[in-house]
Amino acid sequence: MRLNEVTISRAILEEQHRALIDLLEVDAAVIGGGPSGLTCAALLGKRGIRCALIEKKLSIGGGMWGGGMMFPRIVVQEEARRLLDRFGVACREFEEGYYVAKSVETVAKLTAAACDAGVEFFNLVTVEDVMVRGDGRVGGLVINWTPVDMAGLHVDPLTIACTCTVDATGHDATIARMIERKGGNIQVKGESFMWAERAESRILEHTKEVYPGLFVAGMAANAVAGECRMGPIFGGMLLSGERAAELVAEALDR
Repeated sequence: MRLNEVTISRAILEEQHRALIDLLEVDAAVIGGGPSGLTCAALLGKRGIRCALIEKKLSIGGGMWGGGMMFPRIVVQEEARRLLDRFGVACREFEEGYYVAKSVETVAKLTAAACDAGVEFFNLVTVEDVMVRGDGRVGGLVINWTPVDMAGLHVDPLTIACTCTVDATGHDATIARMIERKGGNIQVKGESFMWAERAESRILEHTKEVYPGLFVAGMAANAVAGECRMGPIFGGMLLSGERAAELVAEALDR
């Protein structure tokens, strides 16, 4: 078989353009491909919800890739182990109630589960604004290529319409802050000191709809609430992603 470079290029362009056009209107858009975002997107996809995951970086996985200080291991507590089991992630009990898993395997299997569930990934894409109309609800996202944003180029963006948006952008709570800056009725308090027990125990109550159409998950939820950070224990991240998916499904009546 002879390979044709133009055919290869056409295949990439046609397939990605088709995916983008098909997903200009979605039920749910998850912003951020870290542990909470991946979990949320995978579970939404499994419910048959039309979902796109937008990640500003080249790679998916967020802070989970590096584990703790670049040691590629993560810890989850007893309550979250069932999610590792659900996604087929191997783990072992270190001490009673503490389970250790490989960070690379965890990211890979969460990503694969989302792909298998029909989630479409848009990496190297930045959300630079949100659409809020007369009903006061987040109804869409303004997107551009991350390199365009990094270079400060004046290139007009495109838009995606979505019924529900999940801010899973981590410590920065990027989407929530956008709305706050433009006068939306939301306050991002910013995360507090490291306190794993408190942060992990309260993250689910902070995972909620914080503005009409906008849900927060993972560290973005704790940042909005002014809650503590937790370091390289990721059970709360997974559980928060699961909770966000439940809330979005309820909002969509699925």
